[in-house]
Amino acid sequence: MPNEKDQAGAAVQHQELSVQGLSAADVAERVAAGQSNAFVQDTSRSVWSIVRANVLTLFNGIILACFIVLFAIGRWQDALFGFSAIANAVIGSVQEYRAKRALDRLALLNAPHARVMRDGSEAEIDLDDVVLDDTLVLRAGDQVPADALVAASRGLQVDESMLTGESDAVEKADGDRVLSGSVVVAGEGTAIVDRVGADSFANSLAAEAKRFSLVASELRSSIDRVLKWVTWFVGPVALLVLNAQMIAQGGWAEASASGAWRDAATATIASVVAMVPLGLVLMTSITFAVGAVKLARQQVLVQELPAVEGLARVDIICLDKTGTLTQGDIVFDAAHPLTTRPGWESVLSWYGVQKDANATARSLAGHFTEPSGAPLDRVPFSSARKWSAVVFDDGMWILGGPEMVFPARNSADPVLQQLSTQAAELATTGRRTLVLAHGTPTEDETVPSDAVPVVLLTFKENIRPDAAETLTYFAAQDVDVRIISGDNPQTVAAIAREVGLDAPHGFDARELPDDDQEFLEVINNNVVFGRVTPDQKKRIVVALKAAGHTVAMTGDGVNDALAIKEADIGVAMNSGAAATKAVARLVLLDGKFSHLPSVVAEGRQVIANIERVSMLFLTKTAYATFLAISFGILLLPFPFLPRQLSVTDGLTIGIPAFFLALLPNAQRYIPGFLRRSLTFAVPAGVSVTLGLASYARLAANLQIPEAEIRTGSTLILAIIGIWILVVLSRPVTRFKGLVIGAMMIGLILVYSVPFARDFLQFTDPTLPTALLVLGTSVACIALIEIVRFVHRRVAYRDAQEALHHRVSNQRASK
Repeated sequence: MPNEKDQAGAAVQHQELSVQGLSAADVAERVAAGQSNAFVQDTSRSVWSIVRANVLTLFNGIILACFIVLFAIGRWQDALFGFSAIANAVIGSVQEYRAKRALDRLALLNAPHARVMRDGSEAEIDLDDVVLDDTLVLRAGDQVPADALVAASRGLQVDESMLTGESDAVEKADGDRVLSGSVVVAGEGTAIVDRVGADSFANSLAAEAKRFSLVASELRSSIDRVLKWVTWFVGPVALLVLNAQMIAQGGWAEASASGAWRDAATATIASVVAMVPLGLVLMTSITFAVGAVKLARQQVLVQELPAVEGLARVDIICLDKTGTLTQGDIVFDAAHPLTTRPGWESVLSWYGVQKDANATARSLAGHFTEPSGAPLDRVPFSSARKWSAVVFDDGMWILGGPEMVFPARNSADPVLQQLSTQAAELATTGRRTLVLAHGTPTEDETVPSDAVPVVLLTFKENIRPDAAETLTYFAAQDVDVRIISGDNPQTVAAIAREVGLDAPHGFDARELPDDDQEFLEVINNNVVFGRVTPDQKKRIVVALKAAGHTVAMTGDGVNDALAIKEADIGVAMNSGAAATKAVARLVLLDGKFSHLPSVVAEGRQVIANIERVSMLFLTKTAYATFLAISFGILLLPFPFLPRQLSVTDGLTIGIPAFFLALLPNAQRYIPGFLRRSLTFAVPAGVSVTLGLASYARLAANLQIPEAEIRTGSTLILAIIGIWILVVLSRPVTRFKGLVIGAMMIGLILVYSVPFARDFLQFTDPTLPTALLVLGTSVACIALIEIVRFVHRRVAYRDAQEALHHRVSNQRASK
């Protein structure tokens, strides 16, 4: 962390510059010298990272090695899988690049701006146009665009939590350093830029600033685990199969001398390639990317592709009130005088026209227009104390939350009693309340001991028209809701009731216990929390995650940034602070809360369809591995050529998987994706292996020619593959039926068109082969049906356990 007093005198030296700012000639000179804030940082994955992820993988290395070997020995016909792998890599790269372009365009359209002094006047410019020695004009809510030294400060307070992890606002005086990426939370000031572009502090924190990071993804982690397992098996299994093939060709010496080793190498490559689930990774990437692009068309910016899956797993969502349930526009409602004190109207008029006024203060401007004199002093608003003050000739005027300005002081005072009673009554109607009090000025930033409430002010917020419908959807999906806000808890509870939540009262976060267990109990037993600090929001999210929940957090303010970053899925409103959007997984570009059900639905489609598709690919990996091991141990010739497996895999797995992965699917998320997938894939793979191994042994005993054995094996695999496709597609809709029918027609053409038959080296089966194929296929289909029955029982049990878990959580929350 740079020293805040570093170069403290620089701001003083630039005092005149801070008033006038740079001239157009000064700016042009600095741009020409490369001293601008232009810094290219992708908002999503770089092109190179996309290519690397899709091309430079261990499995592509294995496939490439096999591809090269087949070409080297003149068996290019069996190298079809190589072109398939190339196509997969190209398709995956192109799809992700298209998604990246869509996301980058949307992100660029929503880049924040900076205010600077140029030629003696204030101007709003793009962040990239800030140059060295520019004079920044900083006000509450602004994100600092570049490192700078404060030239003038009027109660300037900066939140550096995005940079340091400390959420307390830091007071900034003349000469102090402000860092890019920090956010102004109170007051205003000017600062002279002394570090821009890549040299600025925020850009130097690459790990913190990256938009594309790894969000927790059960799909991705499960698939990575399978790939790791297969990696360990490929080498030993390849050696086992090669040994069996060499022995089947008459032994190592004879096969090497006769050239039959080429057939052994080809068969070994066929077994290895079949083990690699190439398409599974591709389908997952494409499904994520397509989901992100679809959501982008609905004005939802997905900054991390696996976040599409993430929200479907959420079982509790924390909402900030302002900007989420309400539109965030504060409207002045009424003034309720408490004591007679002249001049309060002019004080409110002064509050309403200040440049650093927040939305609540600005709403006063149209209702109070009495002129006010120049203030003698002021205390800027702080989110910690939740009040501000101004000193005029007649004394100190304090504006803030009633319970913050008068925290249980002199409860016997009838005026304070009236204030407390009236504020509580108004809060229950959903109105926000502020009190304007008067007292003797204090030397420190404290409320005067003789402060007297003068007038109670009420404000209204417009509730989002889509809030009630969206919360109803979440309730129907068993997703619990917690409203955490910095406003009065009873006001927040009233708004929560208005949008349909069961919130008889709000809990004041100042009374949250320090003990973690007691803290969690309070969180479970209440729905609405008011007067919540940024640290407490983060603590609530952390506590819920520690209790086993998958937590989403939505908000738009700077005070939501810590919690949004900590949540499993952070959702920011586009109207929110730049710092908040930077750490969110999802950004609602048009600010419509009603998009969240679409995101949940898209995530559920991704999870459910990938689970179905994964069972296809993992079944192939399972039977390929078991076949290789079985034939290696039995010393039998491997019953497939690589080209035969390429065609059957494409027609029974690859092509239909592409369509199945993109179909609508509203199935609820149930934990245990990999276990359920393997519960089907492993027994199904064993069934296929038993059938093919039995067929190959019986065919060898009947002395059926090797070419005919391969033809029969391919027929069996095609029939079983189609049946597995049918089983995993249930219920079979018209569209699924068309896909399955098209694949069956494709297989028939492969076996009947002369060119395809010759290329794939198919022969007409004799009666013994036909009978073996028929018997083996029927037996395997019966076994597959048994496996599917057991698998459905496992899936049902998982669903019941998930339901029981949700019910338990709901009971614990009440």
